[in-house]
Amino acid sequence: MGESLAGRIKVLIAEDDDLLRTSLRELVDSDPGLAAAGAVSDGREAVEWAGRLLPDIVLMDVRMPVMDGLVATRAICERQPATKVIILTTFDLDEYVYEALRAGASGFLLKNAVPEDILKAVRTVHDGNAMLAPEVTRRMIVDYARSRSRPRPGPSPFGALTEREREVVAAIVQGMSNEEIAAALFLSRATVKTYLSRLFLKLGVRDRTQLVILAYESGYVDTLA
Repeated sequence: MGESLAGRIKVLIAEDDDLLRTSLRELVDSDPGLAAAGAVSDGREAVEWAGRLLPDIVLMDVRMPVMDGLVATRAICERQPATKVIILTTFDLDEYVYEALRAGASGFLLKNAVPEDILKAVRTVHDGNAMLAPEVTRRMIVDYARSRSRPRPGPSPFGALTEREREVVAAIVQGMSNEEIAAALFLSRATVKTYLSRLFLKLGVRDRTQLVILAYESGYVDTLA
């Protein structure tokens, strides 16, 4: 698991099915811009090897022995903020989506996704965007966040934002891509990325998915109406 991967997006694969694990590794290595940094068969190994290899992306199965994928996702996201996790599962039940997102996952795909969609997900998440399976709508995230919403003590984390930053937050909550935000706010895409990085730092979130959840859970989204 130690070959040179310079210049490519490093992907760690965590999947307990031997055939699928091999297929995913071959798929990742088939893309010249990506490289399989390693492949493991349980959640504990995923946490261990993520700490050693520092991959950019982890493709994580949900149901694995020793430690399940949701627990492993939470551990990796807490210890390594720069490593992003995409959940791969055969199940499209709502609780898996929600718990994966709350654990810190940046993407969610079903295992029956076509290879091109899996590769696209890796690139999309690496670029700082969220990647959810077509079956998973933003409405599900909204409904879940509202059902769990509780007033947070102290000042709102959104209170220190500038007017322009609030405009960017509103666009993210609406589900706009970087390109759409740039067009709507008359900004360059580079400037949008700068705003996103600043917002993630100010709000203490990993990515735009976590930002949306925070906006709903804190009640801030109600102020955007």
